[in-house]
Amino acid sequence: MNGEIDQNNGRNCRFKLFACEILFREICSIVAVAKNRIDIEFLPKGLHDIGRQAMSSRLSEKINSVDETEYNAILLGYALCSGGIVGLTARTIPIVVPRAHDCITLFLGNRQRYHDYFFANSGTFFKTTGWIERGASLGQGVPDDMSEKLGLGMSFQKMVERYGEDNARYLKDQLSQMRFYTKMAFIETGVEPDDFFEQQTIELAQKHQWKFEKLQGDLNLLYRLLNGIWDNEDFLIVPPGYQIDFSYDDNIIRLKEL
Repeated sequence: MNGEIDQNNGRNCRFKLFACEILFREICSIVAVAKNRIDIEFLPKGLHDIGRQAMSSRLSEKINSVDETEYNAILLGYALCSGGIVGLTARTIPIVVPRAHDCITLFLGNRQRYHDYFFANSGTFFKTTGWIERGASLGQGVPDDMSEKLGLGMSFQKMVERYGEDNARYLKDQLSQMRFYTKMAFIETGVEPDDFFEQQTIELAQKHQWKFEKLQGDLNLLYRLLNGIWDNEDFLIVPPGYQIDFSYDDNIIRLKEL
């Protein structure tokens, strides 16, 4: 394949997708009815917590392992994620990534909706099926996880001894931010089999004496990513010879020529 995209909304294309596992249910539901052939590889959610350079390096390894003669484009089921996608370089086929600061935008459908909600509801901690069912691993940033596993009284030195300095700094920062949360919001995206995940979120909110709110999710952004419907407003298309860079404005990410 030459990396060119069929103009009929990407129909009959073959894409390689790398995505965070917290999007597992949502992405699988879209791929099941997609017009294209999409080969998926989910990566652990903990990838966000190993640091920007390490995350970028891991994603680069994955991208470089792709046989690009088999695909029209490489898709990223990621947001900016604290800069973890910065530096990723397109070789012979395009890389396509949504313009989003973090994954909550992918669950809510667009960055303006997330922006408006965030500033009107500061102190909100978000939950989805993926954040709940993909395990309570270290570094997820879930308050009940860290308070129970670490203990709010654990010293920074103890954290370093147990988890290493980088993880200790991340966890210390997360713990210090916990006092600012006042609400927990469950984003319902339509892939839930029942109310189990919502109830889990309600119980967690009650445990921390936070308010609870259920939000209606929107998978439009993910749908368009997987179906080759890419406009410059919501997606960055990285052509061969370019890489992803910070834009420091509302575009979030931009192209950088090698």
